[in-house]
Amino acid sequence: MLKSDPIVRKETLRIIVGELALSAVMQLVFLLLGFWNITVLYGNLLGAFAAVLNFYLMCLTVLKAVSLEPDKAKQHIRTSQMLRMLMLLGFALVGVLLGCFNTIASLVPLFFPRIVITFYQLTHRGETDEQTDSAGTEVPEDER
Repeated sequence: MLKSDPIVRKETLRIIVGELALSAVMQLVFLLLGFWNITVLYGNLLGAFAAVLNFYLMCLTVLKAVSLEPDKAKQHIRTSQMLRMLMLLGFALVGVLLGCFNTIASLVPLFFPRIVITFYQLTHRGETDEQTDSAGTEVPEDER
């Protein structure tokens, strides 16, 4: 079982909630335009799963990288990014090539995490965590 950091859980949960909300909007758009069928739902589920999995694996990579030496951390992040992009490509190909998935509904959710992150940054601009300063760097315990 993968160990789970509270920050990783919190951020992944935020992405899941955002994926669900944006997926509901996308489903509604397909429905209102008269293009909805079950393949839209299946494609949406595939794309959303891939996007959340990618985000979660990225969080785990960053969590591990902070404990490594800078050169090893850089290589670890590069390798993870390449493997995660190949994974996303695989999910995208499945969504495009198999008829049980709507192509658009499979691909669009892959962009939802970026939308969720941007929205969160815009709506929580002035807020800082008590353990970080305004630049997002950790504040030593004796300076809090």
